[in-house]
Amino acid sequence: EQALLKEMCEAFAAAHPEASYQFDYGVVSEADARSRYSEDPEAAADVFMFPNDQLRELAQTSALYKVTRNKDDITARNMPGSIDAATYQDALYAYPMTADNGYFMYYDKSVFSEDDVKSLDQMLKVANEKGKKVYMDVSNGWYIASFFLGAGCNLTLDEAGLQVCDFNNADGLAAAEAIKAFTADPAFTTGDDTTLTGSIGGSLAAGVSGAWLSADVEAKLGENYAAVKLPTFTKGGAQVQMASFGGYKLIGVNSLTKSPVAAMDLADWLTNKENQLKRFAARSYGPSNTEASESPEVAENIALSALGAQNAFALPQNDVLGAYWNPAEAFGLAMEQRDYSKALQEMLDNMVAQITTV
Repeated sequence: EQALLKEMCEAFAAAHPEASYQFDYGVVSEADARSRYSEDPEAAADVFMFPNDQLRELAQTSALYKVTRNKDDITARNMPGSIDAATYQDALYAYPMTADNGYFMYYDKSVFSEDDVKSLDQMLKVANEKGKKVYMDVSNGWYIASFFLGAGCNLTLDEAGLQVCDFNNADGLAAAEAIKAFTADPAFTTGDDTTLTGSIGGSLAAGVSGAWLSADVEAKLGENYAAVKLPTFTKGGAQVQMASFGGYKLIGVNSLTKSPVAAMDLADWLTNKENQLKRFAARSYGPSNTEASESPEVAENIALSALGAQNAFALPQNDVLGAYWNPAEAFGLAMEQRDYSKALQEMLDNMVAQITTV
């Protein structure tokens, strides 16, 4: 990343001969950006990278300079989900750089056709006919949200920063019924990533996960390797698209920078279409830039192409607080274990009460 960043910065300077620039590079993991910034904001970099789940706290603590240059162009050229991930209280605080931390459906082309994988119902029908399994870690809150969010439910924050969750409304009940039907189907199976990589191509014909497994899955499936956006599922007799959580890497500008115009212009440059394609070529990062994500070279990457298609139905995790995860996991685990000792509505009411308890 450092060599790539240096190349991009030097190209930026060459493209702006009207000024002179001095670049000082520091190595800090994106995951540590927020904590390292808070140690000494004045000494922090003018321009730095971070994951979107840190945006809220960085914005709340006035660490980020609001994007005030080329905002319309930045918004137009990037996927809506990535812009949402870079936005806090209707203000854009960062520049989307990648859109590759999400999930989609891997599948075995020798079992499923391209039409089969459009619908979860059809996938289960074919899997049962052929003695195969369809995998999803339903007891993981990251994945189970696909049904609720796809059904039209909300997982947001109110003006006071408290968690709002309506997974127990009529749409949520319909989603829960779909989850119950899925997990009760003989073709359903669950586990973790090793379940998917260990069994796909054998007893397992499809599974939900992310791009980090692409090399392992491709190695197992060979010429039958394929991936696609998540399928639709039945909600109240109609087909609705499964949604997902999408994770993004962002670039921010330090609110204490002494050169805000130059810093914003550099952040804009580092996240433009050309440089997102350079990152893809060098590091296989999935672009957030819409045109870059649709380019031939990215489209040829089966996993990232599937992720790009799913990103149209992805929501960022910026508004998901820690209280969500355990109750969602417990509900999913009960579905996996086919524990129907309580009515679905009661289970949903209990889950939401725990998620929204202050």
